[in-house]
Amino acid sequence: MGCFTGSAFSRHETRAEQAMAQQERYGLIGTGSRAGMYVGALIGDHADVASLVAWSDVNPGRLDVYEREIAASGHPLPVRYRPEDLERMIRDERLDRIIVTTPDYTHADLVVRSLRAGADVVVEKPLTIDAESVRRIGEAIAETGRGVITTFNYRYSPRNSSLRRVIAEGSIGDVTSVHFEWALDTVHGADYFRRWHRDKANSGGLFIHKASHHFDLVNWWIQATPTRVFASGGLRFYGAENAAARGLGERPARGTGVTGDPFALDLEADARMKELYLDNEHHDGYLRDRDVFDPGITIEDNLAAIVDYDSGATMSYSLNAHAPWEGYRVTVNGTEGRAELEVVERGAVLIGDDGRVVIDPSMHPGYSPKDEVRPDSERLVLQRHWEGAQVVPIPDGVGSHGGGDAYLLEHLFHRVTDDAPLGRVAGYADGVKAVSVGIAGNLSLTTGQPVLISELELGM
Repeated sequence: MGCFTGSAFSRHETRAEQAMAQQERYGLIGTGSRAGMYVGALIGDHADVASLVAWSDVNPGRLDVYEREIAASGHPLPVRYRPEDLERMIRDERLDRIIVTTPDYTHADLVVRSLRAGADVVVEKPLTIDAESVRRIGEAIAETGRGVITTFNYRYSPRNSSLRRVIAEGSIGDVTSVHFEWALDTVHGADYFRRWHRDKANSGGLFIHKASHHFDLVNWWIQATPTRVFASGGLRFYGAENAAARGLGERPARGTGVTGDPFALDLEADARMKELYLDNEHHDGYLRDRDVFDPGITIEDNLAAIVDYDSGATMSYSLNAHAPWEGYRVTVNGTEGRAELEVVERGAVLIGDDGRVVIDPSMHPGYSPKDEVRPDSERLVLQRHWEGAQVVPIPDGVGSHGGGDAYLLEHLFHRVTDDAPLGRVAGYADGVKAVSVGIAGNLSLTTGQPVLISELELGM
């Protein structure tokens, strides 16, 4: 019996060791709301290939929140480290990869430190916020031979993949121009003016933080590299001066506890936001619900750009962060026709019965589009020269961000490097190209002149 037990135990240990050997060991830096997607994947659907071993955050209260959730799932708790001990965390826990979901201005330091400590990096978009930081990351990659991936989940949204397929199949011929208009509503758009993004030194502004998603889509759709940017924009709706000009009167310092004001975000109204932020702001002083009409906001709420590409195509781009609906319109013109994608992600901003904005209506039970004129919808239309227009079917998606997150996570944790013919897997170079437009755009805003991206020396 003793021999049998020992033999069975040895076989069991071998299988366990083999299973563990097949799992990559992950560390996570930053446990705000965005981290939830990765935590859920690492203890859920992708736990067979990836294990969340360690994590770190400047706010211990947010780590407490996630630890309670993981403990409830029965999954082993990751080891907690202080942010200053990143290198020791990577070494002692033998981490293969680090996931970075911290504010944008911290990305470069964390990526470089992780690479040099011996781990590959997965970083939330944007890669970083300025040219000097891009160069630092590039130098660390060259020095270590490690990999960096920027997560562009919008590539995986079926509607965006469908447009990519139409262009790749040659249905509109060679691309000559793109028009891209993105509307952020007064729920989502306003939120960038409540939190750390409002300071351009933290986020690079919406040209970097938000629009890098959009610039990556165009780079990928038309398979071209941006070469020159001429930009215009300003803070024209949010901020204290605009509020005063419209006679809005005295404003509350923060939204929690305020009722009847559609621009006030009450963190008490959303259990998740309350738990992560309101209940833990005493640790680091971070206020998640500041007034969008505060003085000192340094980012723009209206942006426009003309972007030239090495293929000869040109894009006209616009971003508005105070629209009454949310979505985007893309028109791609080619030598043989035209493709048009229109997406309404939220037909109207929703106000609850208590007069407060619903933070994210799509996440609330019983949500349904309220606007009959502009319902939530998506439509891709292809029209070739001298032919009638046709609607291109768009497959159903899985998960958030237009159905793209689930596919992104599958590729990410299984280290997929090629999903031809769509080519949705983004590498380091794609991250650089995406932020290059915003970096050049910010410089153009300052100088009033067009900017050649090659002069930024980003290593593209």
